[in-house]
Amino acid sequence: MVHAIGVTQPGGPDALNELDLAAEPIGPGQVRIQVSSATVNPTDAIIRSRPRQDEADAVRVPGMEVAGVITDIGPDIDRPFAIGDAVMAIVVPSGEHGGYRADLVVPARSAAKIPAGLSDVQAATLPMNGLTARLALDTLALPAGATVAVTGAAGTVGGYVVQLAKQAGLIVIADAAQQDETFVRECGADEVVPRGDDFAAMVRRNHPAGVDGLVDAAVLEAAVLPAVRDGGAVVTVRGYQGDGTDRVRVIPIFVRDYAGAAAELDQLAELAGEGRLTVRVAGELPASRAADAHHSLERRGVRGRFVLRFR
Repeated sequence: MVHAIGVTQPGGPDALNELDLAAEPIGPGQVRIQVSSATVNPTDAIIRSRPRQDEADAVRVPGMEVAGVITDIGPDIDRPFAIGDAVMAIVVPSGEHGGYRADLVVPARSAAKIPAGLSDVQAATLPMNGLTARLALDTLALPAGATVAVTGAAGTVGGYVVQLAKQAGLIVIADAAQQDETFVRECGADEVVPRGDDFAAMVRRNHPAGVDGLVDAAVLEAAVLPAVRDGGAVVTVRGYQGDGTDRVRVIPIFVRDYAGAAAELDQLAELAGEGRLTVRVAGELPASRAADAHHSLERRGVRGRFVLRFR
């Protein structure tokens, strides 16, 4: 049996329980990972709390990114892995399949080797959050020299967006609370505006026509649309599709679309290993204290991610 953390009755953080689950079978193109670290993200709270759909949804294991060691390799993989490799991986949760389990099978293309200089705890915070940032910028497809605004820039996804955007030659306008301004500037933001409801107005002060594109990592939705020029684009991360007008393009993204983006995941690992992406761990907790980690999601001002330890 496999030690896991999940819910049998949806609810708040305290609905999470320790579970014993059957091991997952391994198939072609897959690897088995002995998980040591699983990151706690806001999406995990959605998985934990949404109403049950049917009996197949009776047991639900959250978790979208992990790190650990490969213990088995299925046939027909196209990745340079060997048993014993330390890897990080993005997970697309479904029922009992989620990151909060000590033994996990994922597509080989969803995993990448942990670079030298990163611990497994640090590496666990990169795959899903980093690929979300990469997908956001790839979706905007702005040329070097274009302007991009980023909300939630002090957060995990937002910080990665700022750093990747600068590396792509974009001019970055980011939001930040006063205590986060130094960090956001260190990530490479060219301009920092105060975090808040008047974000769009503050952006327009220096960019009267509006910016070329925007990544809404803070989920401000309609409030950010005025910051973007006519014909520009906004990428959203929680399914928001716009205000019904066509002045700007509003494009929802879903990181599951990049779950097999092996080349992009390898590049993120390389950048983090070189220190060009800043990984931030808010704290480590044993997996048995997953509820405490989920309570942290409800607190404002937490920077970085909490990571659950399975060994």
